Amino acid sequence: MSGFTNKIDFTVLVTARKANPNGDPLNGNRPREDYEGHGEISDVCIKRKLRNRLQDMGEEIFVQSDERCRDGYKSLSERAKNCEELAAALKSKDSEAYAKAACEKWIDVRSFGQVFAFKDNSVSVGVRGPVSIHPGVSISPVEIMDLQITKSTNSEPGKDGKKSSDTMGTKHRVEFGLYRINGSINHQLAEKTGFTDEDAEKIREAFRTLFENDASSARPDGSMEVCKVYWWRHNCPMGQYSSAKVHRSLEVKEKEDLVDSPCSFEDYDVICHSLDGLEPEVYEGI
Repeated sequence: MSGFTNKIDFTVLVTARKANPNGDPLNGNRPREDYEGHGEISDVCIKRKLRNRLQDMGEEIFVQSDERCRDGYKSLSERAKNCEELAAALKSKDSEAYAKAACEKWIDVRSFGQVFAFKDNSVSVGVRGPVSIHPGVSISPVEIMDLQITKSTNSEPGKDGKKSSDTMGTKHRVEFGLYRINGSINHQLAEKTGFTDEDAEKIREAFRTLFENDASSARPDGSMEVCKVYWWRHNCPMGQYSSAKVHRSLEVKEKEDLVDSPCSFEDYDVICHSLDGLEPEVYEGI
C-alpha cells in the first residue's frame, strides 16, 4: 500500500431542509446554533457519519456506534483488549508498536486519531490523526421550528385510564440551511499513522455519500443532502498555501438579487477564487 503523497484541503457544502442536522442534548435536542443564529453541526457528529459510511464501505472501525456494532463488543476497551495485535504490543509495553497496530487495523484511528487509556492497560497511548474537520456552520442564519407532537398511547399505564404526561412531546427542525464543512489532511501526521492516498479517496467518497443510511425521524431520507465537495490536492507534502487561505478562496454567499430568505442551494453564489498552481477537484453529492 502506498503512502500519503501531498497535503489535501477540502470543503463540503451540505443542505438541510425541514430536518434536525445535529441536536443539542443540553438544549432539548434543538438544532445547534451560535449566538448569531447560524446553524452548527459539530465535528464529532460529522466524524460519526464518516465512520458509519466507511463501515458501510467494508472498512474496519474502532469507534463503532452501538446500533452498528459488528463484533459484539460493547465498549472500546473490550474491542482493544480482544485485538491480538494490540495484546502483543501490550505485553511488551511498547507504546509505539501499540499505536502502529491500532492504526494498521482501524481506518478511523489512522484518520482521526484515538486515545487508548483503559483501566487494565499497562500503557496509555494517544494517536494524532491527519484528518482534521471543522464544525459545519450555515452560511445564513437558520430558522428553527418547534413542533408539539402527541402519542396515541401511554408508555406506562395511566391513572384511572387517563393519558399520562409523556404522550406530549416536542420536535425541532431547521426549515432550510446551507452548511459549510472545512477540513484538511496533514502529510506529516499521515506518515506517522500510515494514512495513505487510498484512505484519502475513501474519506472523500464517504463525504460524497455522507447521508446514506443516516435517515431518522429527525432527518427523513432526502432532507439532508451533500451538494458539492471541493478537494484541493497540493503539489508538495507541506502544501503551497495555508489551509486558511485555501478555505478562504471558496466564497459562498447569498445572491444579491435574493428577496426572501434562501430556501435552496441555488439561492447562493459559490465563487472559487483562483490560487496559482492549485485548483480544486469538484464532486457532486450522490
